[in-house]
Amino acid sequence: MRAIQITEFGGPEVLTPVELPDPVAGPGQLLVEVDTAGVNYADTHAVDDSYLSRTVLPVVPGSEVLGRTPDGRRVMALAGTGGYAQRAAVPESLAHEVPDTVEDGPALAMIVQGLTAWHLLRTAGRLEKGETVVVHAGAGGTGSLAVQLARFFGAGRVVATASTPKKRDLALELGADAAVDPEPEGLAERLKEAGGGKGVDIVLEMTGGPVFDASLEALAPFGRLVTYGMASRTPAIPVEPARLMARSTAVIGFWLARLLSRPGTYHEPLDELLSMTADGRLRPLIGGVYPLAEAARAHEDLRARRTTGKLVLDVRD
Repeated sequence: MRAIQITEFGGPEVLTPVELPDPVAGPGQLLVEVDTAGVNYADTHAVDDSYLSRTVLPVVPGSEVLGRTPDGRRVMALAGTGGYAQRAAVPESLAHEVPDTVEDGPALAMIVQGLTAWHLLRTAGRLEKGETVVVHAGAGGTGSLAVQLARFFGAGRVVATASTPKKRDLALELGADAAVDPEPEGLAERLKEAGGGKGVDIVLEMTGGPVFDASLEALAPFGRLVTYGMASRTPAIPVEPARLMARSTAVIGFWLARLLSRPGTYHEPLDELLSMTADGRLRPLIGGVYPLAEAARAHEDLRARRTTGKLVLDVRD
């Protein structure tokens, strides 16, 4: 089968098209004939081995697949690894049937990014009706969905950040009340002002470094900063407990992998997200569809912030 493999750590250039033997489904696994595979920012961390879970070489990256089972069912699944390939063996418990009313790209956007946005707001951030929510990277894969879901879940005000005027306009189109530049200098003040001047209740943060620091400073009393990424690959300033105590604020870490074994945290939210997508209440953005052989270009575009929404590999090309 055709696949993308990495045999050494590095940048996008180490993503190499190869021919590999077909995988064999073991106990508790399901073989999927892959049509499309999702690309996530976490995949770029796997390629340079900078993620929370370590990468063991050689490996076929990719955690999301959509395709057909041997008995003809159309499913999408979290694969762990092995998604950038014509066939993947996935955990049967993480295979989810996809209605024909939802196309491949929008369906793939629901697995990691949709579930993450859903849980950031409901499970980690515990959004209450009327609260002000800041969504960093509001035109990105997770951010664009979080902007829409925050509005749907009852946020009183939604503030997005995005790196270009075009992306900020897109975030506003998706339902944000305000969109600001994420440049760290002066960011805390811009977030407070956009949120109404008194600080914000929830910040969904995936950059790290000085953006994390500014986001923490922008919180109102009893505000929550939910951190779920390390896109800048820059550490933030260590948080002193007294800094949190002074305004009764919280820093909450979130990693989707920690939820997958808990009842009600995977299939049920996916059903809701797919239903919302099918009837038009949720608008997943597809930022690019690349042939499997051009996975490296997809990673280059993602890391360079040239994209919006979900990136997809078409394994059939």
